[in-house]
Amino acid sequence: MTKETNPPRVRWPLATPGATDWLSELCGDGLTGFMPPAMPDAVWVLNAMYEHEQAPTGMSHDEYHRARSAAGTAEPDTLPGIDLVATTVITGGGLGRAEHPGPGWQRLRWAELARRTGDPVVPDGLLPSYRCFPSVKKDGSWPLGIAPPTEGSLDRETWSRLIGILTAHSPAGPDTRCLAYYNPLMLGAFDFDNLRVRAGRLGDAELLYDDPEADFSPSNFWAEDRSWVLCTDYDLWATKVAGPPALVDALLEDAEIEAVRLPWAP
Repeated sequence: MTKETNPPRVRWPLATPGATDWLSELCGDGLTGFMPPAMPDAVWVLNAMYEHEQAPTGMSHDEYHRARSAAGTAEPDTLPGIDLVATTVITGGGLGRAEHPGPGWQRLRWAELARRTGDPVVPDGLLPSYRCFPSVKKDGSWPLGIAPPTEGSLDRETWSRLIGILTAHSPAGPDTRCLAYYNPLMLGAFDFDNLRVRAGRLGDAELLYDDPEADFSPSNFWAEDRSWVLCTDYDLWATKVAGPPALVDALLEDAEIEAVRLPWAP
């Protein structure tokens, strides 16, 4: 048997041109991801954040980084003529793929952090993003003991669980034909006339998470019959899932996934 040297590329070949035309007509510009309306229902799946059980209190990621830089124990952040330590705030967050940080870290639910702080899970009128939980941060930087969600991509654990739920709510199960779109920002190639879309089976969707061409989960992922569609916007901390009410209810009730309805962004 021939070994697959690049499973995402082998099992998810490029789709025919025009695969995103219907999304463009439905949603408009897809530079950061095609954001669908309710179809007929929708829910927001929140990216995971984590908390360390023994982290020091009272120090932010930015303060820690500055202290290490001053002590000479951190790699210098410099560009010609620019002192990045002096001009950049280290928020603690990242961009792209993420997974469980390792020993000592535990999942911190958005709802739990909201109960602690009094901040809403998502402020009225906003989408899940860096603007959430303003009272937690110090000068824009998260506490050192919290790893906030990353932007632009589902974390590995949430992606895997979401694929499992989609499989259970798709008539063809793992054989459901699907398509995955990666926006040009993810690929570092601003070719808007040849949008990168791959086609494959839902049962092989976990392979997409390790696509070597993009450090992100797909911007959009949808069933070929358009019964459901996902959007992970490049600038957000969550994925919108549009589809039938039964799928939305399953996501809201799941013990692992954390999902919320946003009445102002149905």
